[in-house]
Amino acid sequence: MGCAPPMETDAERTAHVRRTALFETEDCGVYLHILRTTRQTQEKCRINAVSNGQVRGDSYSEGCLGQTGARIWLFIGFMLAFGSLIASMWILFGGFVVTDHKELSVYPGIAVFFQNAFIFFGGLVFKFGRTEDLWQ
Repeated sequence: MGCAPPMETDAERTAHVRRTALFETEDCGVYLHILRTTRQTQEKCRINAVSNGQVRGDSYSEGCLGQTGARIWLFIGFMLAFGSLIASMWILFGGFVVTDHKELSVYPGIAVFFQNAFIFFGGLVFKFGRTEDLWQ
């Protein structure tokens, strides 16, 4: 549609589609693939910014919302992280598996999905797989 430069042969068109398939959508849209990974990393940091003691109410009694604020922050972090994982699946299937461009490789979509999945599950392991020793 309006984004691709004029090309003479089918080989040039195919090469252009392969070069830009990882980053651009058909409508010359934003770099969704990079934004998904960036959002997933932000949510991993958001989830791990709240300690388990703050969620339980053991070590957190001050602040603007206290224990409730820590729980809301954690819930929003989990919700957005899971949403980023679902969006990476949408990018995989919508952009690379079910497509009119059969010459495209599925690899970029798989790479984006697994990158987001590893960030998501790494954040869960880091959140729930550690012990917290309070320095008292």
